[in-house]
Formats: sequence, structure tokens, C-alpha cells
Amino acid sequence: MSASFLWRPLGWLLLCICCLPGIASAAEFDGARLGLLWTLPFVGILLTIALLPLVSISAWHRHYGKLTLGWTLLFLLPFTWQFGAEATLDLGVHVLLAEYLPFIILLFALYTISGGILLWGNLHGSPLLNTGLLAIGTLLASLMGTTGSAMLLIRPLLRANDNRRHNAHVVIFFILLVANVGGGLTPLGDPPLFLGFLKGVDFFWTLRHMALPVGLMSSLLLALFYVVDRALYRREGELIARDPTPDMPLRLYGKLNFLLLGGVLLAVLMSGLWKPGIGFELLGYRVELQNLLRDVALIGLALLSLRLTPKPVRAGNDFDWEPMLEVARLFAGIFLCIAPAIAILRAGSEGRLAWLLASVSDAQGVPVDSLYLWMTGALSSFLDNAPTYLVFFNLAAGDAQILMHEMPSTLLAISVGSVFMGSLTYVGNAPNFMVKSIAEQRGVRMPSFFGYMLWSCGVMLPAMALLDWLLF
Repeated sequence: MSASFLWRPLGWLLLCICCLPGIASAAEFDGARLGLLWTLPFVGILLTIALLPLVSISAWHRHYGKLTLGWTLLFLLPFTWQFGAEATLDLGVHVLLAEYLPFIILLFALYTISGGILLWGNLHGSPLLNTGLLAIGTLLASLMGTTGSAMLLIRPLLRANDNRRHNAHVVIFFILLVANVGGGLTPLGDPPLFLGFLKGVDFFWTLRHMALPVGLMSSLLLALFYVVDRALYRREGELIARDPTPDMPLRLYGKLNFLLLGGVLLAVLMSGLWKPGIGFELLGYRVELQNLLRDVALIGLALLSLRLTPKPVRAGNDFDWEPMLEVARLFAGIFLCIAPAIAILRAGSEGRLAWLLASVSDAQGVPVDSLYLWMTGALSSFLDNAPTYLVFFNLAAGDAQILMHEMPSTLLAISVGSVFMGSLTYVGNAPNFMVKSIAEQRGVRMPSFFGYMLWSCGVMLPAMALLDWLLF
């Protein structure tokens, strides 16, 4: 199967956008004019993700793309009727070029390159080994992205625990740590920090200020996981009689892909540090040269990985495009249908959610860091943490220099809330859904949307309250 299979979600996205007549205007539509009814398609996508797998998992895998398309059209067609084709085209082009494509291209590169690194062999999934693998993945997440680290280690972790009757909790803590918290040290680690980096937040500011919260949260979660895993492991009858993959030493293949991951890091750094001021207009949206080169480089590195990595290495990883395709389709719809919710939030005091935004400041209008932490985190759980980060980034000041030097604690609260609490739902951060999909392909009975939330909220909310008390 070729990499072009990944771009099928763009087919209907482009169709929805580009078949509209007229030329896009540069202005964004006014969120103050929107009622909350416009958020219904976005809520519909979330409910589809939450409820359909409970009704029929086979129906979910067959029809999630069609249902996502249906909800997206339920937003786009009335929006076109109400605001006109030009406003719809403008919205679609902005979502496609400024948000969706950079997001999905980075995920595609990390998923493809990390899928060419094979950690072959199998170890005994004891509590100590599992905790060690989670710790390694947490450390790697800020270097190779939460997507890259998760794709590298999820399959070895699943093989190590495939002889256990209870292993869903291992995947849940993997999502919390490797797919979310561990990515908090660098802009490459997690999409919200990547967007902040593109807005001007210094690479090393993130490293310095996020080190303490990431270290505290990681240590707490790893300790809690060890206690839970040890208690389950010691149950009588926990291990099945025959291990599907007997223990054997680990070997590493596809080492060339580590160099390609270094290329991904350099491409991301280049796009944030080099600002030549060169660009061109495409349907009303300005495409900057550094961003175009970054995306081309990321696609090139991914294709190079596909070309140079021996096929047995990817076969050993059970590598296929379905998890990436599932994320690409779902988030194509999410990025479009989320637009009204984001626009209403951006309208500030004139929008229908003015009460929500006013709640993060005191009577004098001074930001309350603790409230920024919880509000950013709560919305990141459902609105996807990357665009939510941008909303509160703009709400606080909108200027990276002001936030870094005059309001560092507020920027830290926004960063911590979006990165850590994107773990509370399967849709809060893209790698969450990838890990869930791979685990289910390997026979792990993952909890439902709400079942996962019972685990994630039960673990993360007390930990976040402790972090709030210590830091904010």
C-alpha cells in the first residue's frame, strides 16, 4: 500500500472547499455573529466517536469516515447558505493550509519514520519492565514527538504484555505518559507547543519552564502505574498458560530512521528560527517560504524512510496506514467543524461564550494562572489541544515576547493545561487515537470513550490539582 493512501481524507475535504465558487477573502468570519447551534456538528463528531464503538465496533470501522463527512457537510452547507461561498472558501483554505496540513504532515512524517524503527524481540511484561518502557517513552517523546515515541514503543509494549489477561491499563498509562505528558519539554514534542513555537515562543524557553511540571507529573504517574500494575500482576491467574510471543532479547533495526528523525527536528527548528519574509498568496492565504520548505522536507523525509527501510522491518512492526488514516479522516472533520467553537471563543466578550472567557481573569481583568490552567485543560480534552492552545495564547496577550517575559506563569499554565490534559479523551491529542487503534488491532480490549475518561480523569485530575497547588 502506497503512502498516497493517506491523502484520501483530503479528497472530500478539498471537494467541500474548492468546489465553491468565488475567490476567498482574507477576513475571518465574525464569531460574535454565531450562535451555539453552529457547534452542533462538532458535538456530533465527538458523540459519534464516543458512542458508535459502544454500539458496534465493526460499524465504527466501516462507517466512521462517512459519518465524519456527514457531520462536516452538516456544518459547511448551512454555513455557505448563511455566510456565502466566499466566506466558506476562506474558512476552508485557512483550515487546510494553516492548520490541518501542517498538523497532519508532521504526524505523517513522525508516524512513517518511527514505523521504520523496529525493536524486535520480546521481554516479560513485569511491572518493573513496563514502568521502565513507559519511562523511556516519556523521555523520548520530547525528542521525537509524542507520535514518534508512541509508534516506536507501543508494539514492543503490547508484545511484552500479550500473555496477561489485564493489559488495557498499560495502554491507558502509555497514552497519558508517552502520548501526552512526555511531549511537554520541546516544541517538537506536542502539537500545541509546536504551534507556540511557530508563534515565536523560544525553543529553550519551553525546555526551561516545562522541565519541572513534566518531571513532577511523569514521576507521579510512573509511581502510580507501578503500584497499579504490580497489584494486577500479582493476581492469581493473571498470566495465560501460553505466551503468544515467548521472551527473547531485544534487537534494534532501522537505525537510519533516527537520522531522519533528526532531519524532522532540523526542519521544525528551521521554520521557527528562519524568517526571510518571503511568501505568496494562495486563495487569500499567505504561504510563508519557511513553512512550505518545512512541509516539503517532512514529506521528503517520510518518503525517504519508506524507500530506504527494508520491508521486513516494517512488517515486524505490523506497520499499516489504518491508524494514520483514521486520525487523518477524523481530524479533517474536527478541524473544520471546530471552527465555529474557536471563532465564538475568539469573539471574547461579544461571543456567546463570553462568560467562559471572563472566568479566567479577576475583576481587574488580570489573568488568573490557575484558571487558565484548568480552562485550557478542560477545553483541550474535547476541542483538540492544539487549536485550544492558540485560543488562550491569543486571549492572554497574543504576543510571544510579552507572554515569555512579562507573563511567563500564564504561558506556562496554558502550555501545561493543553499538553497534559489533552490526555483526558481519545480526541484530545492525535496520538491518543493512534495508540488506541493499534492496541485494538492487537487484541487489547480498550475501554470506550467514557470508560477511558473514568481512568484518565481518575488519574490526571488529582495529579493536576497537586500540580496547580505546587506551581500556580
